[in-house]
Amino acid sequence: MTIASDKGEKTLEALCRIDTANELAYYRHGGILHYVLRKMIGAA
Repeated sequence: MTIASDKGEKTLEALCRIDTANELAYYRHGGILHYVLRKMIGAA
């Protein structure tokens, strides 16, 4: 990821983990908001 700022750009490397089945579902749906909305309309 590159972050632009007034003093130039900075690069950040991160490692993300998926620890639970719920986190995996959120990831597969594109985030918690998308997951919840799909559940609300019944399109899971």
